[in-house]
Amino acid sequence: MSRLAKRPLTIPEGVQMNIADAVVSVKGPKGELKRDFSRLGVNIKKDKDATVEKKAGGDAARWGLAHALLKNMLIGVSQGFTKTLEVNGVGYRAAMAGKALKLEVGFSHDVEIPLPDGIDAKVEKNHIILTGTNAETLGDFAAKVRKVRPPEPYKGKGIRYLGEFVRRKEGKKAAGEGAGGAA
Repeated sequence: MSRLAKRPLTIPEGVQMNIADAVVSVKGPKGELKRDFSRLGVNIKKDKDATVEKKAGGDAARWGLAHALLKNMLIGVSQGFTKTLEVNGVGYRAAMAGKALKLEVGFSHDVEIPLPDGIDAKVEKNHIILTGTNAETLGDFAAKVRKVRPPEPYKGKGIRYLGEFVRRKEGKKAAGEGAGGAA
């Protein structure tokens, strides 16, 4: 049984929430989001706060999921979400090329990734700062950028999330050390 889903969600000031059938639309200062909750087996009610109630015979996991999705919608239109990626490596660069992110990460060619709708990006030195109202779209796009050149464990080169720890491995030992070396 989901304990978090039992709690009501406070609707931030300046945010309007409308419920039509099982489609919830939320509008705030950062933008507007709409999502259909009909397949999750929940009822969403709005008074002073928003509550998510499980339908009879509904799944508790989907109840918690619906609560989390609604919470992310409310946070997204009021505050927005941010993901920061770090580009590490000699000669590795990131830049904006119109509505696309241009990456120079050691390939023979530059990689251009078009920005999805609702996602804004800016590049400061070796940091890529992604912002948006939809947490799901933002996380998917950040993972897509990271996947172009994930951090490797020997030198740590690649694209990683800011604050992500990459476990480093020790490289090969030099010849001449140990029993088989020439004297």
